[in-house]
Amino acid sequence: MPEATRQVEAAEQITAQSVLSDYEIAGKTVIVTGATSGVGRAIAEALAGAGADVTLAVRDVLAGQRVMAELVAVYPRSRIRVESIDLLDLHSVRAFAERWGQQALDLLFNNAGLMAPPLSYTDLGFESQLSVNCLAPMLLSRLLLPNMRLAPSPRIVTVSSGAHHLARLRLDDLHYRRRDYDKFEAYGHSKLCANLMAVAFSQQYAPITMNLVTPGAVASNLARHTTLEDAIKLGWVREDGSLAVGEMRSPEVGAASPVWAAVTPELEGRGGVYIEDLAVAPVFDSPREDCWGVTAESLDPDLAGALWNRLLAHIAPFEESADNAPSEVKL
Repeated sequence: MPEATRQVEAAEQITAQSVLSDYEIAGKTVIVTGATSGVGRAIAEALAGAGADVTLAVRDVLAGQRVMAELVAVYPRSRIRVESIDLLDLHSVRAFAERWGQQALDLLFNNAGLMAPPLSYTDLGFESQLSVNCLAPMLLSRLLLPNMRLAPSPRIVTVSSGAHHLARLRLDDLHYRRRDYDKFEAYGHSKLCANLMAVAFSQQYAPITMNLVTPGAVASNLARHTTLEDAIKLGWVREDGSLAVGEMRSPEVGAASPVWAAVTPELEGRGGVYIEDLAVAPVFDSPREDCWGVTAESLDPDLAGALWNRLLAHIAPFEESADNAPSEVKL
């Protein structure tokens, strides 16, 4: 079989709004985490403009309110609200779900992300990137399962990254307590864990599905901890600042694949699938230097099951009554 070849030109021209032009989503209820900037804002804007009821789930409520005002000015009939959530704090995730109440939920976009900060830990002792990129999305998705079961065709879209090629799963040290910390390897590890989590989630809760999407290289503040020297060293850009593959995408183009994953009939009933460039990505046995496609390891059902059990032990206390939510978690 010939090796798969990447076709990026078409994907670099399509926006989330153009994807939605072929679908009817008016009235669908949607949550988008990390919706104050970048891909998250572009997802929210496209959905609100198409008539969906959109909740901006954000850490900075004032920034969220500014975004809401800007979107309402463009789409006066849109239905948008802002809710507080902090993915570094699982108590906050639990509180968000409690405030959501009994309302049905059609689409959940686990978009918010954290990339390559210095080593840091949450108050509960979780490595920060793992908390934001995997643990909190898993908890939020599980807490909102009753709401999604009230919707006719619910889907969860979790934003991943080609950086998962940079890491191998380390079940023995998820939080970098016994190994050296490289901020990009740790970012890749958190996204690798998110990929595996989505595989296990979809197995556990079908027909509700969770799929994974990389938006591509997008100009956004996600890269605020990354220098040009970092990107050159990783092979993501050339010394002149140009991308090694393709072009830097706008948030509107980056939002196209997550939105496509939420609406395309091609993914009806399919979960644990990795999407790139508006298509199901090719699977490779070994990690690639260009971080294209998805590694077989990050979709492995056996690894997914083993990781699921570890992660579940981390978040299970927050699924009990609020009075029993812990102040610390034994790792």
